[in-house]
Amino acid sequence: MTRPLLVFSGRSNPAFAKSVCDTLAIPLGAIESTQFADGELSVEIGDNVRGGDVFVIQSTCTPSNDRLMELLIIVDALKRSSAGRITAAIPYFGYARQDRKVKPRVPITAKLVADMITTAGADRVLTMDLHAGQLMGFFNIPVDNLFALPVLMPFLINKYGTEGVTLVAPDVGGVERARLFATRMGNAPIAVIDKRRAGPNMVASMNVVGDVEGQVCLIVDDMVDTGGTLIKAADTLLEKGAKRVAACCVHAVLSGDARKKLNDSKISEVIVTDTIPQEGTSGGKITTLSVAPLFAEAIRRIHSDDSISSLFR
Repeated sequence: MTRPLLVFSGRSNPAFAKSVCDTLAIPLGAIESTQFADGELSVEIGDNVRGGDVFVIQSTCTPSNDRLMELLIIVDALKRSSAGRITAAIPYFGYARQDRKVKPRVPITAKLVADMITTAGADRVLTMDLHAGQLMGFFNIPVDNLFALPVLMPFLINKYGTEGVTLVAPDVGGVERARLFATRMGNAPIAVIDKRRAGPNMVASMNVVGDVEGQVCLIVDDMVDTGGTLIKAADTLLEKGAKRVAACCVHAVLSGDARKKLNDSKISEVIVTDTIPQEGTSGGKITTLSVAPLFAEAIRRIHSDDSISSLFR
C-alpha cells in the first residue's frame, strides 16, 4: 500500500510551500501554530498523518531561532502522530556558516542544529545549496542537497549569453561553484576575489586573481547577507576594467538595509531565489526566481522512490 503524500509548512515561507503543493497538485496540510504570551510555541496538526510520507517545508531564516524551534516542534508533533516518514525540507539551512572551529572555544553550531533535527524525529533532510557540502556529513540521516543551477542557468544564458562573460568566485571557497557555472556557460573563464576579513561581515581588502578587463562579470555565491562583500567585490572588479558586474546568489538573506545598499551600488543586477521570503525583494536591481518547482519535483521523486540525482546537476 502506497503511503499518502502530505506537505506541511511552518510560518517561515508559506507562499513557497503553497507553490510547491500547487505544482504537486495536492492541498497544503492543515497545521495551527500558537504563540503564547511568553514566546513559547505550540502546534497542532490538523490532518491524519498516520503512516504518511510527510514533508515539512521550513527555512530557518530570520528570526532563525524561532523558525528552527518551530521546525523541531512540528517534526516532534508528526512523530507522535505516527507519521510513516518525515522529511525536513529546509530550502535555506540557517547556521550553516558556523560549520567549523575558526578559533578556540567556539561551537560548531551547524552540527548542533543537525543533531537537533535528527533527534526531533526527522528521517531525512531536503535542502538547497548548503554553504559547504561537508554539512551533509553532519547528519546521520539521508540528506539531499539540491542546486539552484537548473533554475538560474537558463536565465543567465538568456540574459548575458556565453561570450565575453567571466564567472567570479567571491572567495577561494566559492571556486567550485564558479567553475560549475562556467562549465555550463561554454567553459567561460573564471576569476577569484582574494578577500581578507577584518571581522564578521567586515572585509578589509580585496584583490582579483584573473583577467576581467572588458568582461561582463557574474559573481556567483550561495547567499547575500549584508551585501558588503558583493558591493566591494563589484567595485574592485570595475576598477580592474570589468565592463559590467552582476551577482547571482541563491539565498537572499538581505540583513538590515542590504537591499537599499545593493540598489545604490554599482552592481547592475542581483539574481536571487525564493528560498527565503523577503517583502519587496523583487524590484530595483533585485530579480527573484522561484525554485519551488524544483523542490516539488524532488519531493515527488523521493515519495515515489525514484532517483533525484539528475536534480543535483
